[in-house]
Amino acid sequence: MTLAENKHTLVLGASTNTSRYSNICIHELVHHHIPVSAIGLRPGTVAGVEIQTGEPLLAQVHTITLYLGAPRQEQYFDYIVSLNPERIIFNPGTWNPELETLAKKHGIQTLSRCTLMMLSAGSY
Repeated sequence: MTLAENKHTLVLGASTNTSRYSNICIHELVHHHIPVSAIGLRPGTVAGVEIQTGEPLLAQVHTITLYLGAPRQEQYFDYIVSLNPERIIFNPGTWNPELETLAKKHGIQTLSRCTLMMLSAGSY
């Protein structure tokens, strides 16, 4: 198993709108052969990845990359913790001190970074 295969990533705040960064992120994760799950407000498909709604059962999520602003994250707090990811990436505009504190309490690493930049720099 390659390093990329070990980093199953959930894009939380996914959109079918091609101008949204979450959409671009899904394309880039697929391009880098990183397994991707996506949750958004509306179902759809991006780069062959089904956008699910609600709180689907997902196994072995390594990373959750956020594309939801802080006010919209609270409804997902318990779900995020239940997935037991190794890390949460707060993309620009998504940092939330309450979620960061909760994550750290549960041993989840947090990063305030841009997933797209991390992928392009090879630091994902």
